[in-house]
Order: sequence, then structure tokens, then C-alpha cells
Amino acid sequence: MKNFKLSVVVPVYNEEKNIPVLVLRLKKIISNLKCKYEIIFVMDPCTDQTEMIIHGLRAKDKNIKLLKTSRRFGQPACTQAGIYYCTGDVCVVIDADLQDPPELIKKMVEKWKQGYHVVYAQRRTRKGEPLLKKLIAYVAYWLINKISDVRIPRNTGDFRLISREVIEELKRLKENDGFLRGLVAYVGFNQIAIQYDRDERYSGKGKYNRLLGSMRIALNGMLGFSKYPLHLIAILGTVISTLSFLLGTTYFVLKLVGFNIVWGNPTLVILISFLSGIQLLSLGIIGEYFARIYDEIKGRPNFIIQEAHGFDRKNTKNSK
Repeated sequence: MKNFKLSVVVPVYNEEKNIPVLVLRLKKIISNLKCKYEIIFVMDPCTDQTEMIIHGLRAKDKNIKLLKTSRRFGQPACTQAGIYYCTGDVCVVIDADLQDPPELIKKMVEKWKQGYHVVYAQRRTRKGEPLLKKLIAYVAYWLINKISDVRIPRNTGDFRLISREVIEELKRLKENDGFLRGLVAYVGFNQIAIQYDRDERYSGKGKYNRLLGSMRIALNGMLGFSKYPLHLIAILGTVISTLSFLLGTTYFVLKLVGFNIVWGNPTLVILISFLSGIQLLSLGIIGEYFARIYDEIKGRPNFIIQEAHGFDRKNTKNSK
């Protein structure tokens, strides 16, 4: 562990103002660790000066590497590509916006040296995040951990350290939905949390839709690691069918004894609307599972690498 190599994977998209500061802080931490290192930027094609800035940094430090995708595949795919191509004994995934402090890497490495394979950063506070996003995150993590087959720690993102053993297991997984925190939880091994206070974005605006993005993450966690929604549909169908049978029986008996029941249009509208809503919700859930099966069957790569700078071409593939 004295001569270990640290890989830092940074997915980026239009982060021209943040990258120089991030690299400066990363290199300061790495110099204190006294280890071999590589900083891998995985970039979707950008519309600002991000690529030029990374090349400028590479000219001064050959340990800085760049993977450029052929189109915009998104942050999860870029993160997966960086993990796939990293060569370190340990890998740290961190965003370029500096909301997650690079200084925490030192503590992560210390925990790894103590025998932990995964060290994930758990947020105590979230500066600059609206109340609605915090509420969605709270409910989503509660639901995921109630119904999923694996436990996904609350208030965590992709900021974490993973060992080479975990990296190799992640590379074996063939899933298209790159929900890293769920996949890492699925792989297992010794895991521990380090708590921290999340800062506001250093510069620029996020490219992540806080509302829809959070909901999508929640959906990935629930559908990707649990069959409970399908079981719930079956249970709900059984309950509604039973209630309908009892209601029909009650109506028939009352009719036999001469009791006149007046249903009226409002009652019919409510019943039809309720049952239609249940049917559409059930079809939507089933459709989500079918969509995932469809994506897996197609076997399309999660990412396609157009350019790889700083990598041995013999060990580099275009896609996965």
C-alpha cells in the first residue's frame, strides 16, 4: 500500500472555470499522499473551452488523461468509462463542480488502508439545494431501502473510493443503467461512510435537472434493484378484484331483499376514474421494466470513446 496508484475519475461537461481549481486542489492532496496517480477526465463533447483547458493541463502533467465520447452520453456513462479504463489500485469518483471537497480523499485512502474496499461520502448538509430536491431525495432513499434487494446508503452520490477488487467486479456487470451507488452496493465488500458537508457549486450552472434528474435516480434505484413494484401490482389487482366481488355480491343480496340502491353518475365516474388510474399506473410500471429489458437485449454500448489521450492504445477499446 505504500507504493499504490490512485486513479481520480472526473466526468465533465462544460466545466471550463472549475477544472483548473479542481486539479490544483487534487494535486495538493495527491502530493501529501506521496503515491502514483492519474487524473482521468471523461468528457462529453463540450461547447466551451473545457477540452482546451484539459489539453493545456495535460501538456504540463502527463498523469492527466482525457477520454472524449463521440456524443453526449451523460454523466453516468462517463463515470462508467472512467472506472473501466482506470489503472489504479484504488479509484475515486468526483464531480468537477467542487461541491464535493477533494480534501476528503485523504480520509478515504486512510480507510482503504484499514481494509475497506468502498469508502463513500455521506452528506450531512446540502448547501444551495432547494427544499423540493431535498424532499424528493429523502422520500426516494426511504422507498429504495424499503423495497430494494440491496441497501443503498442515504444522502450519497457518486463521490466515493472503490478498490481494484470492486472495480473488477463492476466491469463484469453488463447493465445499461449506470446507477453507480446501487451497483456498488450490489457488489458488496467492506464498505464504510465518511460524513461531510456539501458545498455550493464553485462556478457555473449545473447541467443536471434537479427535479427530473432526482426522480430518474429514484426510479433507477427502485426498478433496477427490486421486483417489488411488480409484486405490488399483483397484490393491488387481487385486492381490487376481491373488493369488486364483495361489492357485487352485496349489491346482488340487497337487490334480492328489495333494497333499492341509487348509484348515480358521480359514483360511476369516481369508480371508473380510480380503476383507470390503477390500470395506467400498472401499465406504466410494467412498461418501465420492459424498457429496461429492451435496452439490455439490444446490447448497445453505454459509451463510445472517440478520443483517448494518455492511454495505451493496445489496452483501449472504443466502447462498452
